[in-house]
Amino acid sequence: MDQDIEIINTQTRNEKIKNFFIRNKKFLISLAIIVLIILVSFFSYQSYILSEKENLAKKYNSTLINFSSGNKENVVSSMKEIVFAKDSTYSPLAFYFLLDNDLITDQQQINEYFDLIINDLKLEKSIKELNIFKKGLYNSEFAKENQLLDILNPIIKSESTWQSHAMYLMAEFYISKKQNQKAKEFFEQIVSSNYSNPKIKIESQKRLRVYFSE
Repeated sequence: MDQDIEIINTQTRNEKIKNFFIRNKKFLISLAIIVLIILVSFFSYQSYILSEKENLAKKYNSTLINFSSGNKENVVSSMKEIVFAKDSTYSPLAFYFLLDNDLITDQQQINEYFDLIINDLKLEKSIKELNIFKKGLYNSEFAKENQLLDILNPIIKSESTWQSHAMYLMAEFYISKKQNQKAKEFFEQIVSSNYSNPKIKIESQKRLRVYFSE
């Protein structure tokens, strides 16, 4: 008797499942097609991204070879194209190559490239902060106080790895401007902070003894 009931229950469940698929046939087919399209699109996009990165790598390396061999034609334009490709690996490499080799000198253009690297690329937090610090370092020779603070404040006001570097840069900026009290405040912040780089903290202590010891 129990076996007969179990057989009936099994048949009932199977019939319900069968009826469900029959009633929802169109929906299930549409859902399967949508999932398939999503999967195909995802893997196609990943393949495209990988292909684009490989192309950028080849372009970057070939441009370096041309530059090293003395064939500097189109080096600047090629590197700029890589910068504007907004790739997290090769765009910064291309930009700093242009900057380090004095292939771009216009301050406004250089700062625009810094902003592209900092704001438009998906960089790790510490790498983004390093680029902010580099932008501050570049601008420290000609920027006004407020301009330099605007650049470095995102690091100074955080618990960043680069916080003490940014504060030290501001302190040295104030020393160069004969604004010793402002410099002292930054050196003291570095010394008292638990996040300061040990070497930067030691240098700040030296600066305090040299400039502010009574």
